[in-house]
Amino acid sequence: MSIAHETLGFLVDVRAPWRSDWIWGCPLIVITVILHVLGLEWIGNRAVAVHNNLRKHGHATTSSAAVIGGATLLATLLHGLEAAIWALTYMLIGALPDVRSAMLYSLGALTTYGHQSVYLEDHWRLLGAIEALNGWLLFGLSTAFLFWLMQEVSPRNQADR
Repeated sequence: MSIAHETLGFLVDVRAPWRSDWIWGCPLIVITVILHVLGLEWIGNRAVAVHNNLRKHGHATTSSAAVIGGATLLATLLHGLEAAIWALTYMLIGALPDVRSAMLYSLGALTTYGHQSVYLEDHWRLLGAIEALNGWLLFGLSTAFLFWLMQEVSPRNQADR
């Protein structure tokens, strides 16, 4: 058993076997959503500034495509960072044995829950489903952000400004 699992063992109650999953999962959702919102805000500010600078040189369509592509790459890296936070947690609580399997599981849970070749320890299985719920929330935020950004940098909308 891991040190964290032993130390926090008092949180695990035999009558409520999934209690510890929620105790770990809910704060992780809050942390990753806050990180995601802050990251998307930073990406959005940078993307609009870059687009406005490039647009001055008469490259509205190219600028739009490049900015959306760059923002998508940065949002993907943000999702990777959030998966890493979950992966480190899995290792900390002893649900997965190493970095590679923890990251593989975490990315799978955030994106396609149920299609992985790595499994959590039995008593942590609900935590994987909670991470999948977190993935839905994060991908929803990313989708809304990219939709907003496409409207913001669209060459059609630039004529109105």
